[in-house]
Amino acid sequence: MATDRLQFHEMGIDDRILKALADLGWAQPTLIQEKAIPLALEGKDILARARTGSGKTAAYAVPVIQRILSSKQNVREQAVRALILVPTKELGQQVQAMIRQLTVYCARDVRVADISGKADLSAQRPILMEKPDVVVGTPSRVLAHLSAHSLDLQASLETLVIDEADLLFSFGFEADLKSLLCHLPKIYQSFLMSATLSEDVQALKELLLHNPVILKLQGSQLPDSSQLQQYSVQCEEEDKFLLIYTLLKLHLVQGKTLVFVGAVERCYRLKLFLEQFSIPTCVLNSELPVHSRCHIITQFNQGFYDYIIATDEQALADPTTTVQAAEGKGKKKKNAGRAKDKEYGVSRGIDFQNVSNVINFDFPTTVESYIHRVGRTARADNPGTALTFISHTELPLLADVEDALMGDNAECALKPYGFKMEEIEGFRYRCRDAMRSVTKQAVREARLKEIKQELLNSEKLKTYFEDNPRDLQLLRHDKDLHPAVIKPHLKNVPEYLIPPMLRGVANPMSGRKRRKRREKPKPDGVVKTTFKKDFRGKNPLKSFRYIGGRSRGGKAGKS
Repeated sequence: MATDRLQFHEMGIDDRILKALADLGWAQPTLIQEKAIPLALEGKDILARARTGSGKTAAYAVPVIQRILSSKQNVREQAVRALILVPTKELGQQVQAMIRQLTVYCARDVRVADISGKADLSAQRPILMEKPDVVVGTPSRVLAHLSAHSLDLQASLETLVIDEADLLFSFGFEADLKSLLCHLPKIYQSFLMSATLSEDVQALKELLLHNPVILKLQGSQLPDSSQLQQYSVQCEEEDKFLLIYTLLKLHLVQGKTLVFVGAVERCYRLKLFLEQFSIPTCVLNSELPVHSRCHIITQFNQGFYDYIIATDEQALADPTTTVQAAEGKGKKKKNAGRAKDKEYGVSRGIDFQNVSNVINFDFPTTVESYIHRVGRTARADNPGTALTFISHTELPLLADVEDALMGDNAECALKPYGFKMEEIEGFRYRCRDAMRSVTKQAVREARLKEIKQELLNSEKLKTYFEDNPRDLQLLRHDKDLHPAVIKPHLKNVPEYLIPPMLRGVANPMSGRKRRKRREKPKPDGVVKTTFKKDFRGKNPLKSFRYIGGRSRGGKAGKS
């Protein structure tokens, strides 16, 4: 059946885009790309529902670029022709990067600007004055520029894209979207891309689309069990820390792993707990500067880190709670932490690459949140595993998720994992020892230290890193915070503590860097040897030889 599928070169796409697609290694389109791109090139409005990781970004990016290239054959005037609205800053940067990859051979003809960042409007105004062909941003930021008259869409806009449409209303952008519509022309092509077809998406459809083609691809919102294995483990609070320690320290979890927690405080508590055992992790939450968050995601995708602890905060999913909380504070301005970024969302729409595992340390509060979290793994055709910890109070939420994931064959994809907790009881005293060091004061200090450190990296060094991009690669985000006392004996795992069943599998030493020198093939010809190479590891006091002073005749006396 693969031969019957429509290929990229059969869609009437510009050769420069085809060449960029080939460079990306995309041999053939995904299902959403195969269906959506030809319809978009015909000028139709599209409402597409496809599961996360299915290639939705390229499904709208390719026709947007193609339309701009076609328009410029007739009209060379520079203008903003496409607007892409995203719910989060991280997704905005990712969309911009994707469009730049697709326009690498036509960069002079198609320019893209991401205005979703936290820079001042005045700093972004010069970028918009150049009238980039594609503008990417959050609804609130785009509306701010429209109100400031630094962006004009009435005369030139041809295409409007709303990515992750199911999240825009939940991030509190409903009023901004309705206000934004007044600044758009009467005729334009629209795309709505979403992982779920919620009531919010239906409301957007009525607002923006005109006789749309509705694509409902893949009945399941997540890959099937042959690609994505989903397990749940019932455990209480202390057992959660015991289990995550065992999984990571004994390397029972292989590959890059995302660990989701429900609050910022939990994020640092878990990081400090794992620090006690010399397990390095990064944290991602709404308090960190946007530049730091994007840099962490980029380095994680490049393989710098194995573990990220990310918050998927409930308050961000329900904007009314943050508004009510802000009103309720009134005169009380006492706030320990930094203001949270409402446009933060790493569990939603972000393309974490080659993630092998997702661990839900705290159970997600909604079915949609579960789907978005687990959707960070098993993307495209890659396999993945999702492991969810569940306490007895979260069992009703588990039932909702199981109902949503129930397949056509009445078999739930989320299966209980029979982990024998009694096998790892020997580690419990170590975990309790570590938890005693992770006090509320230590968590508070770690939180403050991390924010100060990341603000320094993000703001003061920003211009330096622009001039020295190689040095940015050396900047790491998984360093120990050390507000708690580190106990050296917890770093290593004695052999007798490893459960008998796991001794053949577990390898607590595999995380260490071995300093064995690789044997290089000896080159032909004369090789210059070094002094250090011959005498490495020898005691110089024992191997020292005294050679007497040379006589005038050239003879040496040895002692």
